[in-house]
Amino acid sequence: METDIRSFSAAHADGAVVVDVREPDEYEAGHVPGARLIPLGELVDRVGELPRSERLHVICASGNRSLVAARWLISSGYDAVSVAGGTLAWMQAGLPVETGGEEAAA
Repeated sequence: METDIRSFSAAHADGAVVVDVREPDEYEAGHVPGARLIPLGELVDRVGELPRSERLHVICASGNRSLVAARWLISSGYDAVSVAGGTLAWMQAGLPVETGGEEAAA
């Protein structure tokens, strides 16, 4: 149910679907390139936007909210994993970060 930064980085390089469950201000301050923003509080209502055919890599700031989200997604029939350590671990590993909203990333 969890993946480490090394495994996540490899999956990201291969085009993994990344779902960021933080709040918009957190996302805009810095996120994994290509991550789709769906705040945890909106996940139940917006889950239909996510593909069922691919593994979902769920990320937050440190790994707590993403673990909650991944558990819920799994119980809803999705293949999901939480990124252990979250965006903080991604940044500490020196991996690239984008800033701004989703429109900036598109």
